[in-house]
Amino acid sequence: MSKKVLLVEDDPNLGMVLQEYLQFKGGYEVTLCIDGMQGLDAFKLKSFDICILDVMMPKKDGFTLGQEIRELNQNIPIIFATAKSMLEDKVQGFNIGGDDYITKPFRIEELLLRINALLKRSSNQVIEEKQPDKFQVGSVLFDPLLQEIYNGYNSQKLSSKESELLHLLCKHKNDVLSREQALISIWGNDNYFNARSMDVYISKLRKIFKEDEAVEIINVHGRGYKLIF
Repeated sequence: MSKKVLLVEDDPNLGMVLQEYLQFKGGYEVTLCIDGMQGLDAFKLKSFDICILDVMMPKKDGFTLGQEIRELNQNIPIIFATAKSMLEDKVQGFNIGGDDYITKPFRIEELLLRINALLKRSSNQVIEEKQPDKFQVGSVLFDPLLQEIYNGYNSQKLSSKESELLHLLCKHKNDVLSREQALISIWGNDNYFNARSMDVYISKLRKIFKEDEAVEIINVHGRGYKLIF
């Protein structure tokens, strides 16, 4: 069955273009709403798999709508779309519970890729929730609660930042973890200095797994990192 998308966009021309593209190219069933009030009503009436919310809208802005949707459903992926590029707006979106943030103008192809990635991640998380909160990463077992990795009888303590970063990578295994999401989630800010700090911790994690050919942390140019195992 087709995944169901709630698209809330007050620009009727852009909304129709996005709706048609996601339906014909993505194979999704798209419900288009033109303001936040209409979007909330639709969400209450139907079941959706993902929400794409314009931020600047009449009657009810996208952040308010996103917060209300998150109160009704803790797990549904939410993408905020806005012409604003200020860090404060991105932080607000993630704090509300948004999963991704795309700045206008954007390529429709990019939006489709983000939707596909979030829905794939959401499906993986449903599977993970049925498993213990530990991750088998190649030949080692990672316990994020104790911040330790185990290889047989040997254990290694990780720093808080190493553990948080590895935990995020594990949650997004075989998928891209965006630099922005990791920086805001762990460091609270995606400025230059925090970005350089994260690069150092990525290098440390790579050293931990360098002897394991089944595990690799790769750079995805312009997007972030991917943990493959």
